[in-house]
Amino acid sequence: MEEFYNFAHRLANAAQKPALKYFRQRVEVQNKLGRGEFDPVTLADRQAEQVIRTLIESQYPDHNIRGEEFGEKQTGSEWKWIIDPIDGTRAYISGLPVWGVLIGLYRSGQPVLGIMDQPFTGERFTGSAKGSFLYQHGNRTKVSTRPCSNLEEATISTTDPYLFNNQERIAFEKIREVSRLQRYGLDCYAYSMLAMGGIDLVIESVLQDYDIAALIPIVEAAGGTISNWSGGSPANGGQILASGDSQLHKSALEMLRPMAKDPSNTD
Repeated sequence: MEEFYNFAHRLANAAQKPALKYFRQRVEVQNKLGRGEFDPVTLADRQAEQVIRTLIESQYPDHNIRGEEFGEKQTGSEWKWIIDPIDGTRAYISGLPVWGVLIGLYRSGQPVLGIMDQPFTGERFTGSAKGSFLYQHGNRTKVSTRPCSNLEEATISTTDPYLFNNQERIAFEKIREVSRLQRYGLDCYAYSMLAMGGIDLVIESVLQDYDIAALIPIVEAAGGTISNWSGGSPANGGQILASGDSQLHKSALEMLRPMAKDPSNTD
């Protein structure tokens, strides 16, 4: 695992150049969805993922790879690298520094290593059996979630409440109305701030595995709890709840569970 940990840093380092090259520049934005919906992609997404994939295939040609932009390479290995080259592309094209390069590693379907790299601010969050750390300005600092067992004292986040369907939004609104403070539009950055003790609860829906794979070890190694809305594994994405405090997680889960989807249903 030490070898993989160091290699994951190499991947993040390599992705920094294409990720920064187009940030706050007039870059072409393409829509991956049809009319009326918007899922943007840029050259930064594609070039960053290609750099990461090339390095993995060179170093570990027998490993599985799954990325948002170039799909899945299946080899039958127990190891799978899961990549979101620019998580938060909407923030990226808006010039907002709350996007990140996500690199996760699964072993037999279980997350064991994650990196969230924000090269513009110089912040890199890692999670593994070693713990959860922030690397910045040449320093490494261990991070941890903060105790917050009551919703009334919690700071909560979701990327966009309008991404919830009607029933999900009803459940989210119940939590929002009770919570102390709400922050929106943070994508992967919200999970990193939860690991650091700035945010207490992150509630999301319709996530893909590459949206969350790298973030699971970061949250868990910082002392947080992360699951789907049924209380099961978040490894495949879907409806996600991340909490800094286990008691807070239980309280929020009670409010969200009635709206939980079957995790085996990807529709």
